[in-house]
Order: sequence, then structure tokens, then C-alpha cells
Amino acid sequence: MSRELSDEERAELAGEVERLRQEHRDLDAAIHALMAVAANDRLQLQRLKKRKLALRDRISFLEDTMTPDIIA
Repeated sequence: MSRELSDEERAELAGEVERLRQEHRDLDAAIHALMAVAANDRLQLQRLKKRKLALRDRISFLEDTMTPDIIA
């Protein structure tokens, strides 16, 4: 059984989510810039995309953590 988050914990998680979203946007821009270069580095692209997916998963986890469990 999970406990309710305090306002402080919720604010910390929200800050972390926003930081991760910004990093996700930055990675997206870097991926697009790298793809625009004719001789793009496929390995670097793969690494950036993998990191971007990991960020998306972490953001989803944190958002789920912040959402209270509602038992119907």
C-alpha cells in the first residue's frame, strides 16, 4: 500500500519531471540536428534515441508516482 505524497515531495517530483522534459526536448533537438548533417553518426544517433526513450520512461514513472491511487 502506497502512502500519500507530501506537498514538498510532490513539488520535488514536479521539478524533476520538468527537468527531464527539458532534457528530452534538448535531446530531440540534438537528434534532429545530427540527422540533418549529411555524414551523421549512426551510433551517436542510436545512443541519443535510447537516452530519450529512457527519459520518457522515467517521466512516465514519476508522473504515475505523483498521481494518487484511487480505488473504485
